[in-house]
Amino acid sequence: MRLKHLEIALQRIAGFPHPRASLEQYQTPAPLAARLLYHAHSKGDIQGKNVYDLGSGTGMIAIGAALLGARRVQGVEIDPSAIVVAIENATLLEVKAEFTAADVRDAPLADRLGPCDTVVMNPPFGAQKAHADRPFIDFAIRISPVTYGIFNTGSIPFIEAYISGWATIDERVSGIFPIRRTFAFHKKDVREIGVEILRLVRN
Repeated sequence: MRLKHLEIALQRIAGFPHPRASLEQYQTPAPLAARLLYHAHSKGDIQGKNVYDLGSGTGMIAIGAALLGARRVQGVEIDPSAIVVAIENATLLEVKAEFTAADVRDAPLADRLGPCDTVVMNPPFGAQKAHADRPFIDFAIRISPVTYGIFNTGSIPFIEAYISGWATIDERVSGIFPIRRTFAFHKKDVREIGVEILRLVRN
């Protein structure tokens, strides 16, 4: 599947019916998700692999991994209502993906799910709660040798320091995350946030 075709397919995915600001529930834009996935695919980290999507929401990245030929796709999402939509989206796009209602801060979860080949994720940026992405980084590196995540532009120095001795950033791809007016505190119809897709490799 070509990048453009993947992006078009992902644009069919329904978002959060009742998004929650506390969880920073913003639908990952299809072009950004497609870019992350296609880059991971080009590195040999998707096709035929066991792929986990942490904070999978309504399935945007997880379903994209399935479309690119992942052997098994497991989404982990704290919001059960989002999982309902994710299952509907997977059915719509005729792919197989599993979704588990769980919190990545739950220590036994890693043992329950087991390791995987690749993690893909769009963790919270920390706009509502500082360092909200840390549990996702911790969990990802624990269960997978390779992680692709979307982070705010400028986050690299913090992440490098945080994962020092445990993992390294070996690649980055710049992108834009358009956040549409979703909550009462939003002042603009669309606000574009600079982001970076980072590839973290466990030592």
